[in-house]
Amino acid sequence: MSDSARLDDLESRTAFQEDAIDKLSDVIARQEKELDQLKRMVLILSTQIRNFDSGDSAAKANEIPPHY
Repeated sequence: MSDSARLDDLESRTAFQEDAIDKLSDVIARQEKELDQLKRMVLILSTQIRNFDSGDSAAKANEIPPHY
């Protein structure tokens, strides 16, 4: 294999690797945004569940029993 052919092969491989790295970087950035969204959703849902549980028990404490 000549030096020119080896150089062409190395340049081709380098270009392919740079493209793969760029694609992986985009995927990581997209997944990071998605994780942030999911964390916010979990926080909102857990807050709603806590509020629902506390509100439900307070309503039951003030509720008149069915036999009255």
